[in-house]
Amino acid sequence: MNDVAATDRGSVRGGGSGRVGGAVRAVGRALHFPVTGTARGIRKVTHAHGAGESGLGKLIELHAVNGAGDVMITVALASTVFFSVPTDEARGRVALYLAITMAPFTVLAPVIGPLLDRLPHGRRAAMAGAMLARALLALIISGAVASGSLELYPAALGVLVASKAYGVVRSAVVPRLLPPAFSLVKANSRVTLAGLLATGVAAPIGAGLHALGDPWPLYGAFVIFVAGTFLSFSLPPKVDSAKGEDVALLAADEQHLHGPRRKQQAKRPGLRTVGPAVTHALAANAALRCLSGFLIFFLAFLLREHPLTGESAAVSLGIVGVSAGTGNALGTAVGAWLKSKAPEIIIVTVVAVALGTAIVAAVFFGAFLVACLAAVAGFAQALAKLSLDALIQRDVPEQVRTSAFARSETLLQMAWVFGGAVGIVMPLNGTLGLTVAAAFVAVGWLSTLRGLLASARHGGRTRARVA
Repeated sequence: MNDVAATDRGSVRGGGSGRVGGAVRAVGRALHFPVTGTARGIRKVTHAHGAGESGLGKLIELHAVNGAGDVMITVALASTVFFSVPTDEARGRVALYLAITMAPFTVLAPVIGPLLDRLPHGRRAAMAGAMLARALLALIISGAVASGSLELYPAALGVLVASKAYGVVRSAVVPRLLPPAFSLVKANSRVTLAGLLATGVAAPIGAGLHALGDPWPLYGAFVIFVAGTFLSFSLPPKVDSAKGEDVALLAADEQHLHGPRRKQQAKRPGLRTVGPAVTHALAANAALRCLSGFLIFFLAFLLREHPLTGESAAVSLGIVGVSAGTGNALGTAVGAWLKSKAPEIIIVTVVAVALGTAIVAAVFFGAFLVACLAAVAGFAQALAKLSLDALIQRDVPEQVRTSAFARSETLLQMAWVFGGAVGIVMPLNGTLGLTVAAAFVAVGWLSTLRGLLASARHGGRTRARVA
């Protein structure tokens, strides 16, 4: 009887401890689920429709990491260079920033694409190197922010160059990772949208870290870019394959071919060119990138000095930033929906809409129209870039397609730098500034309108040839 009673008590104790252990495990699962559940949900989205098997899902995740790290550094630099001093001094600081970072970059940018063309077998290493360089430079900038050292500026130049190098390589990698029956436009839209969403999530986190101290967003960037370094090597080995690739020239006809290849080409028919439709589309996209760079810098100072009606400078900049981001995301989504339908017509249309919006905003300058212009500029830039990608996929031979992506991206980045440089020196007059913005778009639209429409009428039959 006593033995039975002891056994019953042991069972009760064992059952009690089992229930406690089960409760602890349940609580652990409940706390762990938001992380694991979110990770599984993200992986399910990024790896859908064959993207997981082809390796595109890994690139989508890597680009999200890239966007999150870049925005952390942007938050830190904006608070140091822009928000921490009066407007006049801030303009001087930003001008110095442009002189030390952007100006040398305009010299380095044309070199990045051709240099990376010579390293097709090391693309994963190049992307990892760009991530690791930004991680280390983030630490250098954090020390410069704390001490007020001029090291901030050359380090920022290094971040910019590494970021653009990553962008050039990423553009060259996407065609290598296309799943079966997956258009390049759809792939690029997924990659771009992942970057935008990551930026939107990381920006408030960066602002929260900044509340702890100026260097903290840079510490966050360091952690993110270190993770990106390892993630770069998880891309499939075929990323490093250059089989069947050649070098593209951003020219439309034989008379633009020059240099040591001229004699070689004379022996055989055909040229390594990207075709007239692509060059016209590239010029139109460059005009939109100019508009984007101009608006970022011009509106940053304009709204700080003259905020939107009833709002503070920070809230005004936030409204414009959210509008631009929303427009960009919407343009990416619409591009994926339209796929590759009539890319020339799409480019002509969105540039015309951006031009009309800029003119209206210049004539009837006001808070609502400024926000509308930011949204339309973001929408037009995203949709026009996806249409350019579609034209490259359609008209450029596969052997030179990867090179064409890399070189076109470099040119577009230079256009953004030029627009930003003009925006920083403009007087803080809304009507005048937006008139200049409209002029940028008008030049690009008028210079490419005839060529793009002619290409659309011919249905893209005029294609580039490969020697």
